[in-house]
Amino acid sequence: MNAPVTRAVLLAAGRGTRLGEVTRTTPKPLLRVGGEPILHRILGGLRAGGVREVAIITGHLADLVEDATGDGRRWGLSLTYFRQESIDGTARALLLAREFIAGERFFLGWGDIVVAAPNYGRVLGTARESEAVLAVNEVEDPSAGGAVYVDGDWRVSRVVEKPPAGTSSTRWNNAGLMVLSPEIWPFIERLEPSARGEYELPQAVADAVAGGMETRAVPIQGPWFDIGTPESLAAARACFGA
Repeated sequence: MNAPVTRAVLLAAGRGTRLGEVTRTTPKPLLRVGGEPILHRILGGLRAGGVREVAIITGHLADLVEDATGDGRRWGLSLTYFRQESIDGTARALLLAREFIAGERFFLGWGDIVVAAPNYGRVLGTARESEAVLAVNEVEDPSAGGAVYVDGDWRVSRVVEKPPAGTSSTRWNNAGLMVLSPEIWPFIERLEPSARGEYELPQAVADAVAGGMETRAVPIQGPWFDIGTPESLAAARACFGA
């Protein structure tokens, strides 16, 4: 049985350009879903799941994110902020928090993913039984994200990042909630820039799985939203409330 995971890193630096004018003056993590900012929903879910310390990587409109969220005491959390001055990818964003993590396993999430709160506890609970955990959601075709291949015991055998449409034999997609072990760091350090010139954390996760990082999948229960477009924001609000 592994020790509980009590530290988390949330990636909340991006502009969210596909949201257009919506994020010109409001950072994407502060868009409201279910009566509160997305980031604050996530923090509540993490605290209920056993997390005690969270590093938040900010970038676009960082002052607004930090001022609205504060030191975390309202959730019973201790928050630390790191600013990503150059938006050069999610892997580089995570590296800013490496000393904060201090060689431990940690929860990693994106500040624009909306799910029901109990899913955080499910991911963190599974980490007691596996070195790394990857939440997955079922989709028609995972070509827009990461195709996750699992066996009958939910062990992850392979992750294919951005596979060509129609080529995946799995319907499980990387849902963007995970627990990572220190094994991830060498794979981050060896990353090459993607086609869009960024260092992509999901590719490092795929490489780590291929390199033998023991990883268990956890299916998301209930709806899953990646808030990247006005349509996805409207759908999340229709589900959880504005």
